[in-house]
Order: sequence, then structure tokens, then C-alpha cells
Amino acid sequence: MELAKLSRISMKHLITLHVMLDTLSVTDSARRLCLSPSTVSKTLSQLRNSLDDELFYRNGNKLVATPVARRLGPSVHQIINDMNQMVSQEAFNPALYEGCFSLAMRESTFELLAAKLTAQVLKMAPNIRLTICAKEGIGFDGLVQGTLDFIILPHDRSQPPITQQDLVWETLIDDQMVCLMSPAHPLAHQETITMADYLDFSHVGISDADLNIPFFEMQLAQQSRQRATPVVVPDFGSAALMCHHSELLFTCSRHWANTALQAKGLVTKALPFDYGKVAYSLVWQRQSMNDPALRWLYQQIVECSLVAFE
Repeated sequence: MELAKLSRISMKHLITLHVMLDTLSVTDSARRLCLSPSTVSKTLSQLRNSLDDELFYRNGNKLVATPVARRLGPSVHQIINDMNQMVSQEAFNPALYEGCFSLAMRESTFELLAAKLTAQVLKMAPNIRLTICAKEGIGFDGLVQGTLDFIILPHDRSQPPITQQDLVWETLIDDQMVCLMSPAHPLAHQETITMADYLDFSHVGISDADLNIPFFEMQLAQQSRQRATPVVVPDFGSAALMCHHSELLFTCSRHWANTALQAKGLVTKALPFDYGKVAYSLVWQRQSMNDPALRWLYQQIVECSLVAFE
């Protein structure tokens, strides 16, 4: 252990690195830390010398974190949380909390949960800054790197990535899959649809590079059957819009189909096969639960989900 080298790195350096990884801006980091930009730049320069790494570099008009900085992110986040608990003798008080929370959701989860959760959290913690991102723009790497606190998403329960062992998945609610179609669709007036009906028409697919192939797709493949998916979109709302104006079919969450404005007017049919187990889940990095603020936010998400998914 290089104690002499470690002695040159203080909490000031770690906190600056932590905030910079979140903002990727010297100016924004200075504003959040109540420091001048020159002070932040000086602290970063000291840390660069100690770690022998650039940490951040400019790509056009943006700052980009180096692989070393990204790798250090989760560990630095944990060190800051641990130190915060050591020096704080008071229980977490959301009314006085002025920190930041970051969540990512699929577009379908925005419809069901985002507004209710935001209202509840801001009522109890009016001084926080809550950033909610689209999961399509930032995925599970955000949890691993410490730039995201939680992800909420609908998924096939067979799909949690096996390569990221430090991520915890908790089911918020079980769901069912249904098939949506336009009221003008040839199948719309049938009481039920058969497997042949389902496969005779083309489908809208949903892209998600983080998740594996859904269970029902694998089941179809084992039977040497395959859906025709000439259109693939990133979110449920776009898929529903396609159904309104075509004979495409869309297989999605029943909770979303019953709630979303984009699904209003579409016809819902039960699927003619076993689609496996599906759910809305909350995902986080295992170590983050050491932070009392994140434990509080976790509780708000769980409580709000019970109401939103009724």
C-alpha cells in the first residue's frame, strides 16, 4: 500500500471527482460545490497528478470521463457515503436534504409512475434535485459507474443481465402481456386470436440492448416459429402510434395498455400462448443502500408503486 501517495488524496479531491462524474462540467460542479471554477480546476489538477491520469478530456464541446475516472466512480461514491454516515449523528431528514437523486425509466414507466413519484418526493423533500432520464439514453452502466441511483423498467423476468452481479433486482409488481391493435384491424372483432392469427400479421418490436431475448420469443423459436417485426422502436408510445395507423400488432404490458394515453382507442387481446413471467422491477447497485438518502428514496419508490400499479 502506497501510504505516501494516498496521503496526497483528500476528501476534497474525491468529492470533486464524484460531482464532476455527475455533471461533466467544471462550471456546474463549482456551482454545486459553492466554489469557484478555478478552485475546482486546481483540485482536479492535483488529483490528476496523484493518479497519473487525465480523468476528463474534451471531445468537441463536451467533457468525457476517462476509463480510470469511470472505474473509480462507484468506489468514490461509496467512500463519500461511508464518511457521511460517520460524521452525521442525526437521522436522515428529507425536509432538510439538499442532495441529488437520479433515476432512469423506460418511456412506459413514465406513464405509470414518474408523475406520482415526483409529486410525492418533492412534497417530502422540497430542496432536492431529481433527475429522471430515459433508460434508452443511459442503461445499467449508469448504475455501475455511479451516475444513476435507480432504474425502473418492465421486463421479462428471465432477462436480468447475468454479467453485472453487483446489481440488485426487486420486483415492484407482476404484470401480464397483451396484444394491441387498431380498431380497424382485421382481428379486432374476433373474441380471441389464435397463434396463426398472431403470426400472420407483422409486429412492432421494442429495442433494448441491455436485456436478453424475451421468453415468448425463445418459445416461438423452439417451435420453429417467428414473428415478422419490420419496425423496431425504442419505446411503447411510438409502437402504439404505429398501431393506430397500420395493421401492425404490438405485444406489451397490460398495465401500460390500460393507462397510457397513446394506447387509448386501441383494441386489447389476450395472447394465444404462454408468454412467461413479466414484471416491473427496480434495479440498483448493491452498495448504494448504505446511503440513508437512497434508502429513503427506495422506500418512496416502493410505496408509490403500490398506488400507481393498483
